[in-house]
Amino acid sequence: MVRKTREEALLTRELLLDAAEHVFRARGVGHASLAEVADAAGLTRGAVYWHFDSKAALFQAMVDRADMPHDACLQKMENSAGSDPLAALRAAAVESLLRVANDERARRVYDVVFLRCEYTEDLAAVRDQYLQSRQNCYQKIERTLRAAVQRGQLPAHLDVRCATRGLYAFISGLMRDSIETPEQIDLVRSAETLVDTYLIGLQHMPAPTTRRPRASAAVARAR
Repeated sequence: MVRKTREEALLTRELLLDAAEHVFRARGVGHASLAEVADAAGLTRGAVYWHFDSKAALFQAMVDRADMPHDACLQKMENSAGSDPLAALRAAAVESLLRVANDERARRVYDVVFLRCEYTEDLAAVRDQYLQSRQNCYQKIERTLRAAVQRGQLPAHLDVRCATRGLYAFISGLMRDSIETPEQIDLVRSAETLVDTYLIGLQHMPAPTTRRPRASAAVARAR
């Protein structure tokens, strides 16, 4: 009987998470209520609070269940960087894009996170966790880029911090675009080309030059 009860509890939790995906997409996280999630799942509001003490907790559990592509891929990247960090970085970026393209649950959850989540006061903890996750991503990408510089795969003068944030924004933007306007971008066909375009640009980044600042018009007239 105890085993059956545990299985039933897990099933109820899954039903609530499924319902949260659909309700948050339809209503937006800020406007949706736990009562609406319970109704969509065919359960009582008490069933929601048995598993999740707040909307923030429900939202975070929904995100965690989706196994967000960039988290798993970046960890895999660090584990496999070895003697070819640039190849590991490329593989992680491509795999992240392809998983968003092919994993329907990840697409639904990204849709909520990117397009339908207003970080209101009751979601402050979620926002803090998101910012921490982004910082962790920065650190992993930056370490891999620095390893690529050390191995001569990228130029020594590369601004690694700038390249890190550029790559993160590039990949995140592609994910967002593919969800918001899927008819305009086919990640299955173009993921490798898109990633290569960015990385090849880093490989051919020109060395910085020292330039004298241009004189203002007023100074020029005074001369």
